[in-house]
Amino acid sequence: MTAKNSHYYLIIDLEATCCDGGSVPRHEMEIIEIGAVILNRTTWEIDSEFQQFIQPVRHPQLTNFCTTLTSIQQQDIAQAPKFTEAIEKLQAWLKLFPNYIFCSWGNYDKNQFLQDCKYHKIPYPFSSEHINIKEKFSEYLGVSKRFGMAQALEHLGLELQGTHHRGIDDARNIAAIYRYMQLNKINK
Repeated sequence: MTAKNSHYYLIIDLEATCCDGGSVPRHEMEIIEIGAVILNRTTWEIDSEFQQFIQPVRHPQLTNFCTTLTSIQQQDIAQAPKFTEAIEKLQAWLKLFPNYIFCSWGNYDKNQFLQDCKYHKIPYPFSSEHINIKEKFSEYLGVSKRFGMAQALEHLGLELQGTHHRGIDDARNIAAIYRYMQLNKINK
């Protein structure tokens, strides 16, 4: 599918197990939250949202660094579904929006999905097309600098909504950036 025949942008932001001291190696990080919004490319409004905590299996105990960074607590993930079940729930929700393109801020989210799918031996749930909105933002500004999501919001004069480093809130904020870019590109 190409951007021309898609009706929606699926904007996802993930949170994953993490630490500041190396106790969770990068290749063992696991998704603990999927935040997703469906941005309608006709109205540029969010049509639907999906949020799911996920119980990690490699490092089931969150580090203090991780809970401080993400505000996700151990009790949030303790009874959450494991990755395979969470992906089934995500796919069931996505059936309501059959023509979408997966987007995220940078390539981290795509790579983390690929890593977790490989570990859990399940197929990657998206088409091969992925839009890196972080790159698109730099192109939009005509600069080579790569902005963090919060920096991009500030640069556009948009207020960060919700809690930074929470998947669902960051997905909404990324959608606001992409909407701004698209509407201002159209109106130029």
